[in-house]
Amino acid sequence: MMAGRFPESTRALVVKKSKAKPVYHDAVVVTRPLQQLTKGEVLVKMGAVSFNHRDLWIRLGQYPGINFGSAFGADGAGTVVASADSNDTLLNKRVFLTPMRGWESKPEAPETERGFGILGGGHNPPLGTFAEYVVVGRNQVIRSPDHLDDIQISAWPLGGLTAWRAAIVNAEASKDQNILITGIGGGVALLAMQLCLAKGANVYVTSGSEEKIRKATALGAKGGVNYKSKDWPSQLVALLAKNSGKSAKIDAVLDSGGGDIMTQVNGILKQGGKVVVYGMTANPQIKFTMREVLKNQRLIGSTMGSLKDLVDATMFMSEHRIVPVVSHVLDGFEAAEEGFELMKRGDQFGKIVIRINDKVNAKL
Repeated sequence: MMAGRFPESTRALVVKKSKAKPVYHDAVVVTRPLQQLTKGEVLVKMGAVSFNHRDLWIRLGQYPGINFGSAFGADGAGTVVASADSNDTLLNKRVFLTPMRGWESKPEAPETERGFGILGGGHNPPLGTFAEYVVVGRNQVIRSPDHLDDIQISAWPLGGLTAWRAAIVNAEASKDQNILITGIGGGVALLAMQLCLAKGANVYVTSGSEEKIRKATALGAKGGVNYKSKDWPSQLVALLAKNSGKSAKIDAVLDSGGGDIMTQVNGILKQGGKVVVYGMTANPQIKFTMREVLKNQRLIGSTMGSLKDLVDATMFMSEHRIVPVVSHVLDGFEAAEEGFELMKRGDQFGKIVIRINDKVNAKL
């Protein structure tokens, strides 16, 4: 016997194939019927959802396996309003959706090579968070920490998991280490900074924006340098010397750009230091030379993480009362186009969130 109120339909923001040149697929609001719950499923009334760059890449046709007609969104938070189990302890509890499938707990990588998938706009799974209501397995939601509202927690799942895996699991950031985070301002980079700071590490950042460097410093970073300056590694050496002495080095780098990052940081990264790369927005190749080999410096690829990683990360985030940085809050799916435009410009500092208002019936 099902428990809870069950609506007949839901509005959702879905990806629709466009013939536009250059490619830019449409994002349209549709109303679709909700399937009845089967054993093990719950219905989540979404309170807020947040954008990731992959949502924009899907519209640009630059993401593999696009499933036209499916809802956008890997990140979202809300309240369980119905369950297939009338005695479900999750009923009326605030939760967020796990943003991926196919990686339970294996330490190194997903359990199967082809089984891993991310929510939103794809086939595996054929599910996205950009909807008023989402039917999902109850084992694919996690209780929201009490210190965060839906807007804040919607900014956490994919970025928090990626940041945790990169900063804590792979870089092993710890107290008093010097950690460099490139491209501060994006959701993952900011969450990585917050996690490293909570671990007691000294965080340094790079950005092409002086304002973003100032904001990161206000949040606890020791300082930052503008990567548009050709001598930014030398500027970072001066910052390190000022804060930690002339012999200070970087213990680990968290990077999302790729390209020349290894050769750029070779002189400031300690022997045996790590460069953890979770994206390659600048260049899809990384130059690795004999200089890095002789210094035993390590390059580590890092993609999202496991369900166990996400549970561990959420417990740590709750324990340390970390609040994800939200850059913009938009009202309703009719404002989604503004979110895509903000991502195109790249001037956000933190996550772009849509607050879901089920009383709004306007369309894009």
